[in-house]
Amino acid sequence: MSLSSDIVPPGVVTGDNLVKLLTHAKDNGYAIPAINCTSSSSCNAVLEAASKNNSPVMIQVSNGGGVFFTGKSIKDKNAGAAGAVAMALHVRAVAPYYGVPVVLHSDHCAKKLLPWFDSMLDADEAYFAQYGEPLFSSHMLDLSEEPDDENIAICVKYFTRLAKMKVWLEMEIGITGGEEDGVNNEDIDPEKLYTTPEQVYAVYEALSKVGDMFSIAAAFGNVHGVYKPGNVSLQPERLGKHQEFTKEKIGSENDKPIFLVMHGGSGSTDEEIATAVKMGVVKMNIDTDTQWAYWDGLREFEADKRDYLQGQIGNPDGADKPNKKFYDPRVWMRKAEESLCKRCTVSMEKLGSVGKYKAQIPESGTAPIYPFSPVSNNPMDMAKTAASSAKSALGKFGFMKK
Repeated sequence: MSLSSDIVPPGVVTGDNLVKLLTHAKDNGYAIPAINCTSSSSCNAVLEAASKNNSPVMIQVSNGGGVFFTGKSIKDKNAGAAGAVAMALHVRAVAPYYGVPVVLHSDHCAKKLLPWFDSMLDADEAYFAQYGEPLFSSHMLDLSEEPDDENIAICVKYFTRLAKMKVWLEMEIGITGGEEDGVNNEDIDPEKLYTTPEQVYAVYEALSKVGDMFSIAAAFGNVHGVYKPGNVSLQPERLGKHQEFTKEKIGSENDKPIFLVMHGGSGSTDEEIATAVKMGVVKMNIDTDTQWAYWDGLREFEADKRDYLQGQIGNPDGADKPNKKFYDPRVWMRKAEESLCKRCTVSMEKLGSVGKYKAQIPESGTAPIYPFSPVSNNPMDMAKTAASSAKSALGKFGFMKK
């Protein structure tokens, strides 16, 4: 059953609309692809794929992706947060043109990256004060390398802050193997790649006391990186055990009381993905395969047009013929985008999200150029909000101290 735009509007979704979207996915047996992006180009390609496939989508940014978005020459310690915010603002500005629900999400945040997490939450709160909703839809804390008690306690602390703005929290318990974005778990104890039902319930019990907007990435043999199908020992059936255990513990009539997330999808067979979705997975991370797809589009273009890319002037058509229409970045980047778009389609098909939301493309010229509307246009209210935000910022950087 498809989701009506009367229930969840197109564009960036947060709060209650995000809950409706993820509940619809869980209840109707599909998951939403979460694609890691590092540029406006990759963001646009993902949005294009979602619109063409009538599918909701998640755009997520890692700390490294945020640093890249800001610019690799910038060495400021806040570059990751600045880039993540810039990406979120870009997506918010263009998402209405694509006509589908878009979830803005920040990816794996290990303990050492908590300052990055704090800065994004500062941005959420500032945006919330002005626009009545957070900048991001959801955030992920990955404290799976810490002891379970500490992992859960830190998640509860941050979830308490997030819940005030109705921001979704994704957390991980049990470790995803392999390597991604500077986090290397290739030599981890294999037993830690499989989360137990008791671990999952401990998370559910603690977070549900704060709110219901959370999901759990429970490890079932997942591995980040590039692997052939069959070379990774995935056991998605374990996710069903988590659901059964928690259902019994809380006395729920819902067979799938937990929102689950799948990481490390590379190397997974179609059957394993389908089983995971059947067990309540509503989101699957995709990065490695889409990275390759973006490059592959450029690789194929260069191979096909190589003789036209050896200089600004001169090609097989003549020594004085210009090559600008081949080396213009808008040409070869577009080939990369088209390839990425095709690979996103593959993931949407595997996850069953194709056709779940009829894209509501606005009539040409009707979408707002500046889609940011403050909660109040009352000059006094806006002045108070600005003064409060300024005072908070000054205090944070020490300017209010005597």
